[in-house]
Amino acid sequence: MIQKTQLPVSLSDIEEARDLLEGVAVRTPMEHSRALSLEIGSEVYLKCENLQRAGSFKVRGAYVRMAKLTAEERARGVVAASAGNHAQGVAQAARRLGIKARIYMPLGVALPKLTATRDHGAEVILHGHNVDEALAEAERYATATGAVFVHPFDNPDIIAGQGTIGLEILEQLPDVDTVLMGVGGGGLLAGVAVAIKTRAKELGREIKIIGVQAENAAAYPPSLAADALVPLDTVRTIADGIAVGRPGQLPFQIIRELVDDVVTVSEDGLARALVFLMERSKLVVEPAGAVGVAALLEGKLEELGLTPSKTAVVLSGGNIDPLLMLKVIQRGLSAAGRYLTVRMMLDDRPGELATISRVIAESDANVTRLDHTRVGGSLSMGDVAITIDMETKGHVHSELVLNNLRAEGFQPMIMG
Repeated sequence: MIQKTQLPVSLSDIEEARDLLEGVAVRTPMEHSRALSLEIGSEVYLKCENLQRAGSFKVRGAYVRMAKLTAEERARGVVAASAGNHAQGVAQAARRLGIKARIYMPLGVALPKLTATRDHGAEVILHGHNVDEALAEAERYATATGAVFVHPFDNPDIIAGQGTIGLEILEQLPDVDTVLMGVGGGGLLAGVAVAIKTRAKELGREIKIIGVQAENAAAYPPSLAADALVPLDTVRTIADGIAVGRPGQLPFQIIRELVDDVVTVSEDGLARALVFLMERSKLVVEPAGAVGVAALLEGKLEELGLTPSKTAVVLSGGNIDPLLMLKVIQRGLSAAGRYLTVRMMLDDRPGELATISRVIAESDANVTRLDHTRVGGSLSMGDVAITIDMETKGHVHSELVLNNLRAEGFQPMIMG
């Protein structure tokens, strides 16, 4: 895509950021994924920012932004807002630079992210029910006190810091032709796009850059279509790291000019991708970090008419609450057809449950939970409702179990 206007971040800015991050940010590995490559029919590599210090790419931008503060600005301290990863990045950078940090986090933030931010030495204030409300409060505090507000994505130094990932991708995988990554406010996508598109133009090559959003938190597609920032009324996704209701002004300018497309993925797709990475790549990745993999598994590149030969996917973070992980794993297994919950109405007579157990056993499924109810508003006298959770071996096997139950006269209803 041809650059049409002067962008707020240049390749030289990103190269300067890389020098500042020497010894601060880890050069994260680029791992070949044989499982994903087989799944989509082309070579796939994973840029493992989930293994970055503080568990995500955010320390890159936060440190670059704060390292450029004057002595007077550092003395005033910094304030930020985040659901977790930016908070940890700011807290870690502040500790390294000797700056006092105050972080606003939404109520209900994941406990591991809250604890980690405090452990880095930042003062944490819980405020609001989402990142946007926490951001507003952080900006109010900055105005009232003079503290320097460190925005999570709408700042050129932040974007330049995140863009160093693009330089590493090109060094680690010089012949990459497609790069996917998640996008919330847009700092990561914008920075990587500047680095890769500028270098590709110098080399006379074309490298596709694709952003990925959760479908219930996707502000970029309507904003790009309208060529203006279009805020969302509601944001609801398990991918809290990209649950942003309004694109950043500076990232939007860059993404509009340089990024080839922004696609969306389903919540079930996110869950499936997270389980896939755990099982097949032995990587713990948070939902926001797994959106690129979800896009591959949902066939989004094919929908765009792209047939890449070598794809890099940025796994942007690995900070996931274990309780959320349990829920996501169950949802991911269900989406992959490996966890089946059915509800059936039975006559309350001896032998019915034994028959169901026999059918499930002969179908080679494994029951993990059974709920047997005789009373309830929808039950008639003599009726019983049972709900069965079982482990299955995929969608084909699940359908076999259901058909075998139907053949015995039962009417299983699949539960969500």
